[in-house]
Amino acid sequence: MVDRAVDGDVRAFEVLVRRHGPLVRAYATRILGSSHDADDVVQETFITAWAKLSTLENPAMAKSWLMRIANHKSIDRIRARRNHSNLDDVDVPASEDHSPTRLAEARSRSEALSQVLTALPEDQRRCWELKEFADYSYVKIAEELDLPVSTVRGLLARARKTLIREMEVWR
Repeated sequence: MVDRAVDGDVRAFEVLVRRHGPLVRAYATRILGSSHDADDVVQETFITAWAKLSTLENPAMAKSWLMRIANHKSIDRIRARRNHSNLDDVDVPASEDHSPTRLAEARSRSEALSQVLTALPEDQRRCWELKEFADYSYVKIAEELDLPVSTVRGLLARARKTLIREMEVWR
């Protein structure tokens, strides 16, 4: 069949495709893990085989020759899947959020908040910390600090008012 296909017999080549196609497809599927990609590899394999059939020296080696072509096509398909980095994107400038200026501002703002919290009366500071950091409800804060809920509301309101006034420059 190979000799006839080399001479240009399309029907002989069709027999080769039907005979070896399932094996080439199974091999490509195993390498690629995808039947969609395997179908493409099988097609590319037989297109290449048809174009280069005249270079096959030993017709008895047609099966292994087709498998080598399928192997190369499968590897080419895997290489094409890889994400290739664009060298222009490798040295991406840092975002504005991580610029030295922004980091210094954030550090200064954090230090200012810490100073304002330290200056608050202890009950106000503890209420505010439990509400904002621990996300406690008014009832839980009242239980934790052994205070009435109305007192917790008043302490939080005064703490927030002080924080807003003192941190105004950071808005």
